[in-house]
Amino acid sequence: MPRRTATAADEVRGLARLGSLAATVADADEPERLRLTGGTYSVVYPVVYTGLTQGLERRRGHPACAVSVRHLADDCLDRFHDDVEAVVHDVMRRATAPIDNLDAWICGLINSATVDGHRRRRGEIGALQRPRAPKWLVNGLGGDRWLVHLAVQMLNWAGNPATAGSQVWPVDSWTALRCRFTGNWDPAAQVDVRHDIETVLRVMRAKREWYERYVEGPLGHKHVPVPRFTPENASGDHFGPALSLIDAGERDDLYMRELAHLAMTAMRTRLQAGEDPRTVVSEVINVAFGDGAGPAPDGGPHLSCIAGEHVGRLLRDQDRISRIVVAVLAIVDDL
Repeated sequence: MPRRTATAADEVRGLARLGSLAATVADADEPERLRLTGGTYSVVYPVVYTGLTQGLERRRGHPACAVSVRHLADDCLDRFHDDVEAVVHDVMRRATAPIDNLDAWICGLINSATVDGHRRRRGEIGALQRPRAPKWLVNGLGGDRWLVHLAVQMLNWAGNPATAGSQVWPVDSWTALRCRFTGNWDPAAQVDVRHDIETVLRVMRAKREWYERYVEGPLGHKHVPVPRFTPENASGDHFGPALSLIDAGERDDLYMRELAHLAMTAMRTRLQAGEDPRTVVSEVINVAFGDGAGPAPDGGPHLSCIAGEHVGRLLRDQDRISRIVVAVLAIVDDL
């Protein structure tokens, strides 16, 4: 009978028994480290599934996902891989003493490793690792218990990779949460929740830098879901408005910044080709922001006729053109 070849997982178990797994990984070159990481993953993933994921999926009401790893739905599989990665990270770092039963040792590590991994992933995208409402936010909400609780839920959701369909916030879930929290089972509570969310956001935005760092920034890392459709039902009537994670003012500002970047790129290219600076500046600014400007991508009134006329008047003022040319040449020199 042929003898079974030792695998990377077998080597990981052997190093764990000797108490040298962490040291070996730390001293290994990149190819060897990748091989040992793969072996550790092979050891860890069945333990994480039976010791954590299977029970979580049953409690979530996902009986199919609780059958095996192969039956995990996409979102559940993503969470599972995140948990396995977190446990692998801790095993390879903390296996510094002899371990006779590696599977049992990993079981005792799962909770702390996955919690640390969850916080680490939140930190990587700028979200608060342990969401709490700061004192200024509590005061701004008038100390209202429900609004403060909702604010914490929003901070937690911002760093959660999950999405809420075509909405930014999970309004349906928070509607049920509000009913349980207040004891008022009002069928129209969803309207109240939307109003509450706007109230919390308005107070959060008072600290603009804090809001951009802990709310807007992490929200920008979410993957916006794409609706499924087939050619026969691909009519635009079947879809709601596109999900936007920024408000209209921020979208307009982003559009104008992109337009300014394109204008500067065009001017730099033409100036480097030896064209007359005054001609280049006048033509490019007119095309980008003046009478020759085209509509915004979403068809919105970003560039009104009045604004175009104003730019046109500025371009007819030779003194202003001269000052703009000097500024553009300085920027091009810096670039």
